Amino acid sequence: MQAVEISAYGAPEVLRLAERPVPVAGAGELLIRVSASGVNRPDVLQRTGNYPVPPGASDIPGLEVAGVIESGDAAALAEAGLRVGDRVCALVAGGGYAQWCVAPVGQCLPVPQGLDDVAAAALPETFFTVWSNVFDRGRLQPGETLLVQGGTSGIGVTAIQMAKALGAQVIATAGSDDKCAACLRLGADHAINYRTHDFAAEVARLTERKGVDVILDMVAGAYVSREVESLAEDGRLVIIAVQGGVKAEFNAGLVLRRRLTVTGSTLRPRPVAFKAAIARSLHQHVWPLLAQGRIQPVIHQVFNAGDAAAAHTLMESNQHIGKLVLTWS
Repeated sequence: MQAVEISAYGAPEVLRLAERPVPVAGAGELLIRVSASGVNRPDVLQRTGNYPVPPGASDIPGLEVAGVIESGDAAALAEAGLRVGDRVCALVAGGGYAQWCVAPVGQCLPVPQGLDDVAAAALPETFFTVWSNVFDRGRLQPGETLLVQGGTSGIGVTAIQMAKALGAQVIATAGSDDKCAACLRLGADHAINYRTHDFAAEVARLTERKGVDVILDMVAGAYVSREVESLAEDGRLVIIAVQGGVKAEFNAGLVLRRRLTVTGSTLRPRPVAFKAAIARSLHQHVWPLLAQGRIQPVIHQVFNAGDAAAAHTLMESNQHIGKLVLTWS
């Protein structure tokens, strides 16, 4: 089969098409003939040598795919209500940039009604991540307010739509007025241009100094101190990336007085059972919203798999709004 491999750590040009053996599904797994592969920030980090592959995972990048089940563990398929020939999307620990990909059955979901494979390939990584962090760890409830840092990223467009559809208020930050407008179109109640405004001051103004209940943060670093100040009583800060640096100083007294929670997580190294539980929650609570069109994947651009380097270049430019997807002929 053809696959996109990382020939050496470095710039996008190190990505190249190569021939690899078709993987074989083992116990509890299925084999997908891939139509489309999602592109995510962790793929860029892996390409530059800053995101080690978990033990046992493929060295081929790519954490989400969509396509058709070609074979698999019959008992596991039956238990999941899936069959050979079904269209599915899947979260994987690696190997997604390829024409065939093995996935644990528990991490596969049927393609939502009305979506094609390109749209479906844009779902798993961001939807699993948002559900796990905003709703499981962050415990966002209807009527509460969520602050999304980076509202036009793949994670951001998902978090805005999911939180709104499930009854929360949303404030999003973005790096331009055009991106702020995109956040508002996706349903955010307010959008803050972080290049022209202090988001902490704007959050205080918008919430009448009450603060927000949950913050989804992909920056960390110097942002953390202002995020702690922006949380309401019993607020929760959930850190899922450290693009602004791993070190932070903040007012620990505020954590005590407001009973704040500062937490975070990574998804890729978690066990299959953990991810399968997220899949079940998504199927129950979010997949119906996708079928109804109340939540929609946001695709910025689709590339042929051979142009993966161009997709990574665009992602690193931060000029995209939503997801980037590779397709296989």
